Amino acid sequence: MSRRAKQSKADTIADAAPQNWVDRHAPAWLVPYLRLARADRPIGFYLLALPCFWGVGLAGLSVGAAYPDPWLLLLFAIGAIAMRAAGCTYNDIVDRDIDAKVARTRGRPLPSGQVSVAQAAIFMGLLSLIGLAVLLSLNRFAILLGLCVIPIVMLYPFVKRISHWPQAVLGLAFNWGALMGWAAVLGRLDAAPIVLYAGAVAWTIGYDTIYAHQDREDDALIGTKSTALRFGRATKTWLAGFYAFAWSAMVMTGLLAGAGLVFLIFIGVAGAQLAWQVATLDIDDADNCLARFRSNRDFGLIVFAAIATDMALASAF
Repeated sequence: MSRRAKQSKADTIADAAPQNWVDRHAPAWLVPYLRLARADRPIGFYLLALPCFWGVGLAGLSVGAAYPDPWLLLLFAIGAIAMRAAGCTYNDIVDRDIDAKVARTRGRPLPSGQVSVAQAAIFMGLLSLIGLAVLLSLNRFAILLGLCVIPIVMLYPFVKRISHWPQAVLGLAFNWGALMGWAAVLGRLDAAPIVLYAGAVAWTIGYDTIYAHQDREDDALIGTKSTALRFGRATKTWLAGFYAFAWSAMVMTGLLAGAGLVFLIFIGVAGAQLAWQVATLDIDDADNCLARFRSNRDFGLIVFAAIATDMALASAF
């Protein structure tokens, strides 16, 4: 094993969980690629996959299905793994010079020299082929819809250079699955998925603002922009507004799709989870920010449970 391979395994990534499975079990030569894919930080998979699951479930609910289509859930899970990894690799290629100047990101494979740009590009291409295979498994409308998100994904890493709102562009890209899930079931879009998408974008602006507060000082020094810098000490007020909009949109989406009381009860619990994030956030504590950011997996799972439970009970009675 080369010295660099040994070092790549021993190095740690700031926002990866200690003793994550990549560091504990992956062969040393594979570690840099798994880190490019953020396999050591699975929260991004949940945040990308869950809006897809919501869309699939709500579309099924609207036509009286007893449960979300398991085949589509599997396809979207595979697609989320592949495309999240491809997107992170693309972002790291574009941002490698910026990442080298930020304490939290300078140990990533590209700025640290563990992987070359050419190797990262090949890796991204292979992941994209997996994502394409998943996309081509869907109906024609969903395929065309899926292709429409590519310009947004390509734009995202450049926005921080010109605007304080890269989190909004991330929201547009990361929640496209809310539209895709609905389209994959019904072959069209309706009002419900559009409202869901708007709410999910607001949700992402909220949680990624929390995440961005970890890099606030470095971003200010090197001149990159974020909503964390834009909102500053007023972050909690902005966050409450975005989360309130997101929660209200999800309530409206459920009603448009024909959800009942069980859905609303679960969504009430989801709303309490968002309120907890706002109430307990400390923007000056990086560990606090990371924990609140990661807790959005729980919010997303509660929303999906709301949909799936309502479907099951509605079909039973």
